[in-house]
Amino acid sequence: METALRPGIRGEMTHLVEARHLASEVGSGLVSVFSTAMMIAAMEATAVESVQGLLAPGETTVGVHVDVAHKAATPLGMQVRFTSELLEVSPNGKGLTFRVEAWDEAGIIGEGLHRRVVVDKEKFESRTRAKADGAKAPGTGAK
Repeated sequence: METALRPGIRGEMTHLVEARHLASEVGSGLVSVFSTAMMIAAMEATAVESVQGLLAPGETTVGVHVDVAHKAATPLGMQVRFTSELLEVSPNGKGLTFRVEAWDEAGIIGEGLHRRVVVDKEKFESRTRAKADGAKAPGTGAK
């Protein structure tokens, strides 16, 4: 099967740092700067968006690994630009490795690698629901 997923696919998005993105607001610290958690979420979203339109109907990607350095703080109200580049597609076409970066108006604030896997969305969600149902079943030790 021929796939449209090839190294070199790029994504980009921007957003303004709002109060809801601050470490002090999301519980990842006490300082009022752009949180690492929100930076990583935006990096992931950039990678997702870059390939979603190239997947078969019913497919999506799920994140499986993040290795990112948060290098500089960004204050409330500053614009951040996120980029992704697909570096590698596994031989089976399901594993995707991205280089991700984040830049504020003063320079680079974060960079690293992010891995995603192509899945059938309904099958994936069905297995997750079954897991939740099994955890609630009597005699499983779940409360």
